Amino acid sequence: MRIGYKLMTEVHGPKEIVRQAVAAESAGFDFVELSDHFHPWLDEQGHSAFAWSMLGSIAQCTDRIGLATGVTCPTMRYHPAVIAQAAATVALLSDGRFMLGLGSGERLNEHVVGREYPAVTRRHAMLREAVDIIRLLWKGGYQSYDGRYLRLDDARVFDLPAVPPLIAIAASGERSSRLAAECGDALFATEPKRRIVDAYAAAGGEGARYAEIPVAFAADEQTALDCALRTTRWALTGWKVMSELPNPTNFAAATTMITADDMAAHVAYGPDPARYVEAARRYVRAGFDRLVLMNCGPDPDGFLAFFHSTLAQPLRALGAETRRLLPTS
Repeated sequence: MRIGYKLMTEVHGPKEIVRQAVAAESAGFDFVELSDHFHPWLDEQGHSAFAWSMLGSIAQCTDRIGLATGVTCPTMRYHPAVIAQAAATVALLSDGRFMLGLGSGERLNEHVVGREYPAVTRRHAMLREAVDIIRLLWKGGYQSYDGRYLRLDDARVFDLPAVPPLIAIAASGERSSRLAAECGDALFATEPKRRIVDAYAAAGGEGARYAEIPVAFAADEQTALDCALRTTRWALTGWKVMSELPNPTNFAAATTMITADDMAAHVAYGPDPARYVEAARRYVRAGFDRLVLMNCGPDPDGFLAFFHSTLAQPLRALGAETRRLLPTS
């Protein structure tokens, strides 16, 4: 069982993100993961710095902790050739500690370059082509690619790591789980749904299974819950809404009816470690073996200390349950 810390790039500025990554390494986390957004989900969050600059800084400021994007869309706002180069560079800077998380994207971030935001079936086809291009460039030499949606013209990434980064593919249903199995080295998800892992395994997926767990730490429950509601109510809209709305203003309008009780049913919050362990256990029972704690509470340093002193041991003990419950492919 490996435990990661989600760096909330929509809630904190870039220097604070780098500082938290260093602190997460000291607290004993195995890896950090950060989103790759152009916009935050809500104006209340207030930030959304460039992920790849922060990754380079984190790579130089840390020694042990793994790094990952959670996740990058390599098809619209970026061309996959740019991501192939960026990921190779971070892998070199981090001495092989980087994993590239990829997904089909959200309109929130991808519409900003003025391109059409296609339906999900086409987005999945584009993602498959993007992975092909990235892996092609990681082979070295000059490469070209002529796909249905994406093209590459006589391009070469000159600085390549000896071993290319692993690629994790985000999935929320059977179709994307198959894509993760067929194109990726690992699975990435945000919901404790067994069908996601089962579909991945049924399609031949044998890699690690990553899942984000929403939590909100504070010394008292109400403070934790209030902060989660203010900054993270967007997460309760569901993937069909999350992938389609174009701006933080739209997410504000879509979440006016979400209440503190709704948030309480969604996140592990407050100072009681049992609540966090039970939330994690739901993901373990669904078949995930890499747990990413996404803290939307107001006190990141308090949460890191809470993890180090109280949470790390019982969460890692869930690894025994993972070995019993993971599906066989």
